[in-house]
Amino acid sequence: MKNPLIFLIFLLLTQSLLATSSPLNLIPINLSVADFGATGDGSCYDTEPIQSAINSCPEGGPCHVIFPAPGKYLTATVFLKSGVVLVVEPGATILGGARLEDYPKEFWRWYVVVAENATNVGIRGGGVVDGQARKFVVREDPRKNVMVSWNQTGACLGDECRPRLIGFIGCNNVEVSNITLNHPAYWCLHLVRSNNISIKDIAINGDFNIPNNDGIDIEDSNNTVITRCHIDTGDDAICPKTYTCPVYNLTVTDSWIRSKSSAIKLGSASWFDFKHFVFDNIIIVDSHRGIGFQIRDGGNASDIVFSNINISTRYYDPLWWGRAEPIYVTSCPRDSTSKEASISDVHFVNITANSENGIFLSGSKRGLLRNLRFINMDITYRRFTNYSGGLLDYRPGCQELVKHRTAGIMMEHIEGLEIKNVEMRWSNNQLEQWNNPLEFRPSTVNNISFLNFSSGLYTDNKLNY
Repeated sequence: MKNPLIFLIFLLLTQSLLATSSPLNLIPINLSVADFGATGDGSCYDTEPIQSAINSCPEGGPCHVIFPAPGKYLTATVFLKSGVVLVVEPGATILGGARLEDYPKEFWRWYVVVAENATNVGIRGGGVVDGQARKFVVREDPRKNVMVSWNQTGACLGDECRPRLIGFIGCNNVEVSNITLNHPAYWCLHLVRSNNISIKDIAINGDFNIPNNDGIDIEDSNNTVITRCHIDTGDDAICPKTYTCPVYNLTVTDSWIRSKSSAIKLGSASWFDFKHFVFDNIIIVDSHRGIGFQIRDGGNASDIVFSNINISTRYYDPLWWGRAEPIYVTSCPRDSTSKEASISDVHFVNITANSENGIFLSGSKRGLLRNLRFINMDITYRRFTNYSGGLLDYRPGCQELVKHRTAGIMMEHIEGLEIKNVEMRWSNNQLEQWNNPLEFRPSTVNNISFLNFSSGLYTDNKLNY
């Protein structure tokens, strides 16, 4: 990939065509859940009327199941089928139930809305889907809330044992658009082994103190376009994962993100490859980590472009993964049984960052970072919270948290790094003074190129070199 901008344009055009190639051109049948007996009063369960409306759609559709406004439609899990699109009108809300009996016996089917092995499915309409996450909080904690854990089922363990909001499992031609997803109890929008996915004009609003309420998880799914999204959530906001097969052809554009963990994270589930990704025109604010790679399980990551991204990161409690790194690229084995993998041909172009910590680039002995490029970057480092710094965060696994002095760019186990037109500025009134631009061991970092790189203090926006 000699020219990353040509690659970016090509991939954007290709995936835009994919996202608009759905055969939903026929006039759909419209069915209202109210006509099937849904009350929309927010207290009586409307599960049966909703499912009856879905089941009444002709096989293969197209069919719109409408949730009329005003109304709050409380429901247990509802199952979509091929050709069905839920249309939640402005002023209408689907409310997810908070009881264990509201969800199937199999924990992997714990969703408020789920489609399995379906084609031409989706959800839109301008309304809201709400997971009622506060009803799952056992104990509020200013550091990280303690949540309901349904371990007694034997299906899963730990505090992640609670329902997701919306899932598409083994689906083709998925569209999620013009919808607000509020208060997921666990992962919000989950794409599993699916293909040809369009997500646009959605808002995700998660509780900032609730762990594991990811925004969008792209698991073993391909040909995905995400655009014009607003994501404000406690855990990873956009997170590709590879459990059973590679993930390729992912484009994310024109979006706003805030996260108490990583705004964009590849991994940590990474048994297979990540390839052909483009992230362009994205604003990341007040996040614990901006762009993150957590490659831990043997899958490689390559041919990835981040361009025109504005990042601000800050420290939060160290219970949350992340130490205010604007960019975090790591490949190390999760444990002694894990394979080492590489990250290669990753381009960061036109990046502006304001951060309490530096960029962290860490490969491993047999899983090097190769051919990374940082071009046209403007980075400002300043401390403004009271959380202590001086830690490298390798979590999950690897070395966990390690005491280490902070630098503008921290590097280890790299083969091939180009830094071009990069300006680094340092506040002279930091809570903790640090102005070390580069930190690396020459024995593990090779073939570095610097062209037009500068680093200096600033006072009142005036540089002092």
